[in-house]
Amino acid sequence: MAKLYINQSPNEKVENLKPKEETISFLLNYSKALHVLDGKQMQYENLLN
Repeated sequence: MAKLYINQSPNEKVENLKPKEETISFLLNYSKALHVLDGKQMQYENLLN
Protein backbone atom coordinates (compact mmCIF):
# COMPACT_ATOMS: atom_id res chain seq x y z
CA MET A 1 0.00 0.00 0.00
CA ALA A 2 2.81 2.42 0.82
CA LYS A 3 4.29 2.01 -2.66
CA LEU A 4 1.23 3.63 -4.20
CA TYR A 5 2.00 7.00 -2.61
CA ILE A 6 5.79 7.18 -2.75
CA ASN A 7 6.03 8.75 -6.23
CA GLN A 8 3.54 11.55 -5.60
CA SER A 9 3.90 14.44 -3.23
CA PRO A 10 0.83 15.54 -1.23
CA ASN A 11 0.56 18.71 -3.32
CA GLU A 12 0.28 16.73 -6.56
CA LYS A 13 -2.66 14.75 -5.20
CA VAL A 14 -4.56 17.94 -4.37
CA GLU A 15 -3.84 19.50 -7.76
CA ASN A 16 -5.20 16.44 -9.59
CA LEU A 17 -8.66 16.78 -8.04
CA LYS A 18 -11.29 18.02 -10.45
CA PRO A 19 -14.66 18.11 -8.69
CA LYS A 20 -17.83 18.31 -10.73
CA GLU A 21 -19.67 21.60 -10.92
CA GLU A 22 -22.69 19.96 -9.23
CA THR A 23 -20.53 18.97 -6.25
CA ILE A 24 -19.23 22.49 -5.77
CA SER A 25 -22.72 23.93 -6.09
CA PHE A 26 -24.09 21.44 -3.54
CA LEU A 27 -21.37 22.25 -0.99
CA LEU A 28 -21.79 26.00 -1.38
CA ASN A 29 -25.57 25.79 -1.03
CA TYR A 30 -25.25 23.52 2.01
CA SER A 31 -22.81 25.87 3.71
CA LYS A 32 -25.16 28.82 3.08
CA ALA A 33 -28.11 26.93 4.59
CA LEU A 34 -26.27 25.64 7.67
CA HIS A 35 -26.84 27.72 10.79
CA VAL A 36 -25.11 26.89 14.09
CA LEU A 37 -26.45 28.17 17.40
CA ASP A 38 -24.34 28.13 20.54
CA GLY A 39 -26.17 26.97 23.64
CA LYS A 40 -25.00 26.86 27.22
CA GLN A 41 -23.42 23.41 26.95
CA MET A 42 -24.03 22.37 23.34
CA GLN A 43 -24.09 23.60 19.77
CA TYR A 44 -27.26 23.24 17.72
CA GLU A 45 -27.05 22.83 13.97
CA ASN A 46 -30.03 23.88 11.86
CA LEU A 47 -30.31 23.29 8.15
CA LEU A 48 -32.42 26.12 6.77
CA ASN A 49 -34.24 25.11 3.61
